Amino acid sequence: MTDPVPPERIFPSSKVDAEAAKHIPSSPQTEDPAYKLAFQDNEFLLREDLRPVRFQLELLKPELLLDEQKIGSTFVFYGSARVPEPAKADALLAAAQTDKQRLIAERLKAKSRYYDVARELARIASRVDRDDEGRRHFVVCSGGGPSFMEAANRGACDEGVDSIGLNIVLPHEQLPNPYVTPSLSFQFHYFALRKMHFLLRARAVAVFPGGFGTFDEMFELLTLIQTGKVRPLPILLYGREFWNRVVNFEALVEEGVISERDLDLITWCETAEEGWATVCRYYEEDHRLRVAS
Repeated sequence: MTDPVPPERIFPSSKVDAEAAKHIPSSPQTEDPAYKLAFQDNEFLLREDLRPVRFQLELLKPELLLDEQKIGSTFVFYGSARVPEPAKADALLAAAQTDKQRLIAERLKAKSRYYDVARELARIASRVDRDDEGRRHFVVCSGGGPSFMEAANRGACDEGVDSIGLNIVLPHEQLPNPYVTPSLSFQFHYFALRKMHFLLRARAVAVFPGGFGTFDEMFELLTLIQTGKVRPLPILLYGREFWNRVVNFEALVEEGVISERDLDLITWCETAEEGWATVCRYYEEDHRLRVAS
């Protein structure tokens, strides 16, 4: 006589009960929203009191799905959503009608070359092999939008590998760029949780010219490292001419509000090869995460 094998569980799963709930006969009681299963009641989940639950859901959903797809670490790309790719920059300049519009179009065209840099850097990062446990490292991760974000996902797509897009609901209509892997395309309600997911698996970050959103993401990361809340990692800052024009880093040191060594958190880069060499050098010295060069 063989030993009995107990069942894995004795309660039905939520999926089983959700399916059973579809076949409940209609009555005044069953038609009232109060009778809905709590996890299927959207109106209930959207109540103000349920905000902590929504926070937890937005934290857990991407984390669980990324784990299931064996995403070990990411290479995060930050940058503007407004800089056109080089092929479209000339059209933007041609459409300018005033001196101010022409000036802005010229500046955007000058920055458009970094679209190709971001795309190439993403291509290089996407060539890293899986580790012994089948996990992928330096998986390209962007905000999922246009411009430099699109360039990053496009570079991974060029190599035939998956990449991540972390989109967010905004008042104006927006869609993920077409190069984000559909099963790794996430949409967020909370900016804070979106920014957390950018960094939970990040092992390198490339920052391209950008506006308020890029500033927010970059300076939050610098603050987290400066204050010891996260371990240091390579931060590649592309477009030295742009950044030195819009942020006076040296003045922050001279004013005494940051230290000289805080500037060492940033590595200035101009090419994809230069950026990848920086990442490889960092982890060769660090030994906590090997990189294929």
